[in-house]
Amino acid sequence: MPDPASKPVFLVDAYSDPVLVRIDGRACFQNSAGLRDFIGEMRARGKSRFVLDFHACTSMDSTFLGVLAGVAIELHKSAPAGCLVVARAGTRNLELLRNLGLHRLLTIEMGDGAASFRNCETALESRRRSEVECARLVLEAHENLVAADEGNRAKFQDVLAFLRNRAEPK
Repeated sequence: MPDPASKPVFLVDAYSDPVLVRIDGRACFQNSAGLRDFIGEMRARGKSRFVLDFHACTSMDSTFLGVLAGVAIELHKSAPAGCLVVARAGTRNLELLRNLGLHRLLTIEMGDGAASFRNCETALESRRRSEVECARLVLEAHENLVAADEGNRAKFQDVLAFLRNRAEPK
């Protein structure tokens, strides 16, 4: 069994309603594509309610937060609207969510949460992506952050300019 401190992992229960995801370790650009793909697959199967447990999440980067924003935006657009709930975020992660305006897109569960994450046993695997695919993912995530809150444009303008240059074909 891999050491959770050395290898961040998302553990899921795809058969529950809502779909449950437990984040163990660092949530970052290296593993956010796998989560995005998983949620897309679940949505294709008719699932529209998701709860993410952040109790063991040690940190989040802006790409991961942008992926969350994109998922939340898409869920709000769907008919009927879906929902993305963040449970047990902790002080630092909650601060990050609020600073980027994601608290307006997500439902934030402040208590211990009613959901049981004990059945989250299946680890998500991310497929290998090319450098261009990775750049596109990171660009899309940061564009989602700007869509979530226009105030984020100034925070990420340099990143967006750099990524547009890397992600677009020459």
